[in-house]
Amino acid sequence: QVQLAESGGGLVQTGGSLTLSCAPSGRAFSMYLMAWFRQGPGKEREFVAAMSDGAKYYADSVKGRFTISGDNAKNTVHLQMNSLKLEETAVYYCAAAPRGGKYALPTTYPYWGQGTQVTVSS
Repeated sequence: QVQLAESGGGLVQTGGSLTLSCAPSGRAFSMYLMAWFRQGPGKEREFVAAMSDGAKYYADSVKGRFTISGDNAKNTVHLQMNSLKLEETAVYYCAAAPRGGKYALPTTYPYWGQGTQVTVSS
């Protein structure tokens, strides 16, 4: 069983930056496929970024602006978000799954954090 705790959400202006963090309890994040999803108001949960075995994957909408990374010493996964847009206001979720699954599908992930709110204002 893995418990995930997100932090770092908040209010940011359009074009601003924010870094989210996710700390898995009990296990090293390197043992898992780790991902970030988001769910905006009235929208379905969508894939943002994932990492596993040194590979990193991004949704087309965030390529070049978001970076997923891991800090082994702190056992924490980060999502650095730059040039944020109004439409990226959402609850952002950290998720974990056994390695080898389809990284962009929410159904791949049995473990989820509680979510952290990111609000982008004009």
